[in-house]
Amino acid sequence: MESPDPFHSIQSLLAETLPTNRFLSTRLADIAPPKDLADFSTRLPFTLKQDLVDDQLAHPPFGSNLTFPRSAYTRFSQTSGTTGRPLPILDTAESWQGMLENWKTIYRAAQVASGSIVYFAFSFGPFLGFWTAFEAAAQLGCLCLPGGGLSSAARIKMIIDQGAEVICATPTYALRLAQVAAEENLDLTKSKVRTIIVAGEPGGSIPELRSRLSAGWNGAQIVDHYGMTEVGPVAYQDPHQSGVLRLLEQSYFAEFINPNGIDPVATGQIGELVLTSLKRHAWPLLRFRTGDLVRWSRDSHGIALAGGIIGRTDDMIVVRGVNLYPSALEAVIRSIPEIGEYHLTVSTLQAMTEITAQIESDDDTAAQRLQHAFDQIFGLRIPVEHLRHGSLPRFEMKAKRWTKLTPGHA
Repeated sequence: MESPDPFHSIQSLLAETLPTNRFLSTRLADIAPPKDLADFSTRLPFTLKQDLVDDQLAHPPFGSNLTFPRSAYTRFSQTSGTTGRPLPILDTAESWQGMLENWKTIYRAAQVASGSIVYFAFSFGPFLGFWTAFEAAAQLGCLCLPGGGLSSAARIKMIIDQGAEVICATPTYALRLAQVAAEENLDLTKSKVRTIIVAGEPGGSIPELRSRLSAGWNGAQIVDHYGMTEVGPVAYQDPHQSGVLRLLEQSYFAEFINPNGIDPVATGQIGELVLTSLKRHAWPLLRFRTGDLVRWSRDSHGIALAGGIIGRTDDMIVVRGVNLYPSALEAVIRSIPEIGEYHLTVSTLQAMTEITAQIESDDDTAAQRLQHAFDQIFGLRIPVEHLRHGSLPRFEMKAKRWTKLTPGHA
């Protein structure tokens, strides 16, 4: 497939948005139009989420990043607010449809087609990913089963009774559903689930979690996906390489930069993903710093993100000289099948950062085995506390398994 011309798309984007979009026209007022991609990546400013938050505070409620009159917008969504104030975002029917087309690409890569029965294991709320996934599947000709408002046990019964073949969920919640099935004596061997599409967390590209999820769902294929409310559906799992995401290059121009600076990082290196949305003219973003860390490369099939989303720029911690990412720690934890839910606490005392773990397990040796695994893999002694089942919270959406304590907290 011929690669799209991102600079032509950027030129079209600027031509349509600059005359009427106050957010962009103000930011680019003193900047000459870019001459090529290199010029675009050198002179145009990055967009930070804080820029969008500040703009909406100055121009409530939706800010000035609107290309068309408010009456042209038909869809409302907002970010989860896990890293700050929720960000409301508007879309026109056209920009919304563009995101649905991206989702159709994601489905086709996962071999989801017209006639597939797809279960959506979440309460929808105002979150873009849920609605776009549902509506794209309906347009594709799938039978769409909404699970909003039901208990986990009721969702499992519906999955079995209605013959769902595909589940869309966060990795955490897909795993939780398998655990609830075991607790409630619901026989998942009776389900027809063959594919689980996961998003919202890095877990979908972690081999240990993929294996556990697949085993819990009778060998179902685990398919990762990456997107953000700020930009929409971004990447899909390579159908021939598990643990590798492919960028939807027809919709995004991607850059990869040093997370602690602005310089680009070379292929094969870990960098922060920077995205320019090429088709979402109604709510455009230029050079948006996602805060997500990826290991990128390019081959004959386009841009590949090996290992999916590795972590976030604000999640990496340094413990006694060792760089630790949440995905690396989770991979070790999930390698011990007897461990259920877990929680990590990061504390800083006298400029020293330490980390401790809490786990739930029916195996009395699990904590000792995990502590040994941490030592073997990271060369660190990480204390592990063994808790009784049900002590830690459960999650339907994005899991919150990290607590960072600042000096002065117990």
